[in-house]
Amino acid sequence: MKHIKAPGIDMQDENSRVRDLVEQMLTKIRAHGETAVTDYARDLDSWTDPFVLSSDKKAQLIDQVPDQAKADIRFAHTQIKRFADAQRASLQDFDLQTEPGVTLGQRCVSVDCAGCYVPGGRYAHVASALMSITTARAAGVPFVVAASPPRNGAIEPAVVYAMDLAGADLIFEMGGVQAVASMAMGLFGAQPADILVGPGNAYVAEAKRQLFGKVGIDVIAGPTESAVIADDTADPMSVAIDLLSQAEHGPTSPVWLFTTSPKLADTVARIIPKLADDWPTGDVALQAWQDVGEIVLCDTNEEMAQISDRYACEHLQVMARGLPWWRDRLRNYGSLFLGEGSTVAHGDKCSGTNHILPTRQAARYTGGLNVMKFLKILTWQEIAIDADPTMSSVGSRLSRLEGMDGHARACDWRLQKFGARDDWGFEVANQRRYD
Repeated sequence: MKHIKAPGIDMQDENSRVRDLVEQMLTKIRAHGETAVTDYARDLDSWTDPFVLSSDKKAQLIDQVPDQAKADIRFAHTQIKRFADAQRASLQDFDLQTEPGVTLGQRCVSVDCAGCYVPGGRYAHVASALMSITTARAAGVPFVVAASPPRNGAIEPAVVYAMDLAGADLIFEMGGVQAVASMAMGLFGAQPADILVGPGNAYVAEAKRQLFGKVGIDVIAGPTESAVIADDTADPMSVAIDLLSQAEHGPTSPVWLFTTSPKLADTVARIIPKLADDWPTGDVALQAWQDVGEIVLCDTNEEMAQISDRYACEHLQVMARGLPWWRDRLRNYGSLFLGEGSTVAHGDKCSGTNHILPTRQAARYTGGLNVMKFLKILTWQEIAIDADPTMSSVGSRLSRLEGMDGHARACDWRLQKFGARDDWGFEVANQRRYD
């Protein structure tokens, strides 16, 4: 294995300036609430209008969305909802009897409120609104608050339509740290969010990180990542286009090519700058390719799989022979795209799997946003009196083995009370004095 093209900057550096600024902002918002949020919105975004999107303004914005755009958004919503509904159906409440008289079970209960952040900035992130809000609704979340930064006096109309279609109960025309904090703290009439989800810039990601614990979050996200695994059967143009298309997310979004073909590697490296010259977003994409793009030449398919699992990238495409082998072999990725017909753009926009995915190697231990992120798996048990002696005997002995005498006495008492044993000596006799 060797790097034909290595990254020019280190993406793992901690941005202490972002961390410190977010900490200061959250401290001020905790202390001063809506007043602090209003000040930040005015100073950072020149926003002085109401934060909650009114029904009238929402209707006016939706009216601006062309019919074809609405149809496309509805199509994407249908695919995303189908997949999320199937995820929810795969996780069931159940109960089972593990011993005579011992019944254990689980309940799948949604959180009460989800806060869904939809980024703004360079692009109108229609799909992100669908991915987060639709999935929360499929999980059964009863109240969803969404926030997105306004541009030119309002949230992008298509984003508003997507938010409304997906089922947002309350929409904030607000972005950045102040929006995340407002959802977490239940400001401006919102219910406090139990979980915060959705992508965002470095400040949004850091705010979610610092709020984690008080609220849940989906993932601690960094810049978007994409990798392509390709052998000598891959079309260099398809590989180059797919890498460059993902690099347009931003100048710090890494894209990686893992290949066993020196010829493919050389061709892709030559094609990418030429493609960028002809793309409206080519300057951003080319900067990402030059600064954080990589080509890694491997000797075997297994070596490509190993390096891919080591990188644990957000999006992973495979353009190589034997797709079933790759599907079963690969373990660390946010979402997998098999074959030349499957481009990351499909998953990002409309195929149905979620595009809010782990970055910075978090795919080693977690998947992306899914209905389970909005659910609590609650367990319960019921021990019948006839079954109690077995559980209490074992529980008492294990408690004393651990040195936890109080736990043991809780079991001892039941052994005495339910008539299983009457020779437990001091412990039971001592408790009997308080009857």
